[in-house]
Amino acid sequence: MTYARYNRQQSYQWNYDHPPEIVDVDVPDWPGHTSFCGYQLKSPLGMPAGPLLNGQWCLYYASLGFDLVTYKTVRSSYRACYDLPNLQPVKVGMLQGNETDVPTQDEMTGSWAVSYGMPSTEPEVWQQDVARTRELLDDDKVLCVSVVGSVQPDWTLQQLADDYALCGRLAVESGADFVEANFSCPNVSTCDGQLFQIPEDCRTVVETIRAQIGDVPLIGKIGRIAQGDDMHRLLAAIHPFVDALAMTNSIATRVKNAQGQFLFDGQRRGICGKATLDASIEQTGWARDIIRENKYDVELIGVGGASCLEDVQQYLQAGAGAVHIATAAMQNPLVAVEIKNEAAEKSPAN
Repeated sequence: MTYARYNRQQSYQWNYDHPPEIVDVDVPDWPGHTSFCGYQLKSPLGMPAGPLLNGQWCLYYASLGFDLVTYKTVRSSYRACYDLPNLQPVKVGMLQGNETDVPTQDEMTGSWAVSYGMPSTEPEVWQQDVARTRELLDDDKVLCVSVVGSVQPDWTLQQLADDYALCGRLAVESGADFVEANFSCPNVSTCDGQLFQIPEDCRTVVETIRAQIGDVPLIGKIGRIAQGDDMHRLLAAIHPFVDALAMTNSIATRVKNAQGQFLFDGQRRGICGKATLDASIEQTGWARDIIRENKYDVELIGVGGASCLEDVQQYLQAGAGAVHIATAAMQNPLVAVEIKNEAAEKSPAN
C-alpha cells in the first residue's frame, strides 16, 4: 500500500485541499506509560504543527500512530502562504546555529529549508475544522492547536499579546486539548517569529494567554538557543505561565543555490530535519537541567531531526516527555509505526 505524503512540488493550498484519508494500520502498543501535562498518552510520539495543515492531516497522522498532534499555526485573520519553493532540500551535516549559509540540492536526503510564513485560514474556517477534528479524533489522542499573533505596524506588545490570547481562547472554545504559543518562525521577519529571543516580551504574551485559556495546558514553541544563560533567562521569565516548552523549531540560515545565488531574497529560512538533531537534543538537556535546578513545573517536548527509535530515546534521556517528528514523517508516513514496532520488540516484556 502507498501512503500519502505532502507533495512539495505542489502549492501549500493544493496540499491543504488534498488531504489524505484516514488509514487502518496495525499500530503496536508503546511499552510502558507516558504522562505529559496531566494527560496519559499512548506513547511519547507526536507531530508538530508544520505538516498538519488542517484537521484531516491531523486525523491521518493520528491513524498512523502519532498520539499528540498539533494543528498548524492559526491566526486571527487570513494569511497567505509564501510562494514555492516551500520545502527546498539542502546539503548539510549537523548544524549548530552559527552557519552563514547552506547549499541547495535536488534530492531530499534528510534536511530541507522551510518557507511557509505561517499561513492561516480565517478563524471561522479553522474553528469549525478544529471542532470537527476533536470530535473525530480518538479519545486517547491529544489535539494541540498552535497559535500566533499577527503583529501590525502600529501595535504595542500588549496588542500583540491580546491577539495571541484571542487565538488561544478561540482554539480552546473549538475543542483544543492544548494550546501552543508559536514564538519561533525563522521564515517571517516580524517580531511574531522571534519572540523567544526576548524573555520579558514572551512573559507578557504567555501571561495574557493564560488569563484567556484558564487551566488548559500551554506550550511555548521556541527556536535555537545556543547559550545556557539565554535558556535560563527565558525559563525564569515564562515558567509561571507555561506547562511545557517545545524545542527546537529549526535552525535558521541563508540558502544558496549551485550558481551562488541566495534563495528567498537572501533572507534566512529555518532548516528542518536530521541536521538539527544534535543541537536540539543538547538544548533539551540544558532546559532539563535548569528546570530541575530551579524546581520549575515545566515539561519538555523534543523537536528536531528525530527519525528512529534511537533518536526518540536520546530525547527522552535528555529530559523530554514527548518527542515531535515532522520531516521524517513527511518523507515516511509509517515512521511512528516503525518506531513503535522496534520499541515493542526491544521491550523487556518480550
